[in-house]
Amino acid sequence: MWTEVFGKCDAVLFDLDGTVVDSMWIWKQIDIDYFCKYDLELPKDYQKEIEGLSFYETAVLTHDRYIPQISVDTIMMEWNDMAYEHYAHIIKPKEYVIDFLKYLRSSGHKVGMVTSNSKPLCSATLKNNGMIGFFDTVITGEDSIAGKPAPDVYLKCAALLGVDNSRCVVFEDLCNGIIAGNRAGMTTVAVNDEYSGHQWEEKCSMADYSILSYKEIVDEVCKPNS
Repeated sequence: MWTEVFGKCDAVLFDLDGTVVDSMWIWKQIDIDYFCKYDLELPKDYQKEIEGLSFYETAVLTHDRYIPQISVDTIMMEWNDMAYEHYAHIIKPKEYVIDFLKYLRSSGHKVGMVTSNSKPLCSATLKNNGMIGFFDTVITGEDSIAGKPAPDVYLKCAALLGVDNSRCVVFEDLCNGIIAGNRAGMTTVAVNDEYSGHQWEEKCSMADYSILSYKEIVDEVCKPNS
């Protein structure tokens, strides 16, 4: 199946957090600590509110609704400072994703990164895990473009890669990311992640395909020819 899927596409596009790296677990505590810094409790539905929003959009929402006394630029700077150590030294890739990226490179596919996260954090974890060279273009959440579930980020990525939207496959771990890929007219693959495990059935119903692990793909596309 996967050999056929990738035989019909020219580019593969990835989200970062929860899709390429196992990082979603750090953010709830960062959110709790950040609100506590300003003598506030983490709003009950905050993480649902910000799902898929770009780094910049999340900072704007946080400023407008909860911490208006702190500028948007300061919020982003403080988040980067709080998370940087994790992204630069601790966070690791999802199992078998590097094997998959190596396959895509060897097979001539173009590869893009489309993340809601910031450029400093994205760059830090890709560098720390030896993955920078796998991506032809990287779009981060500081770019002035609508975040997911709007399709804009995926449309921009396809344009930068010079690939038709219909010839792209998108890997995403959250519902809003899958919706963005669908709206862009791309093939979508739901990726399992512990953080969004409660959304698994919903993600599978939205996406064209789903994987519990990249091993499912690697075992097929990287097996020796018989």
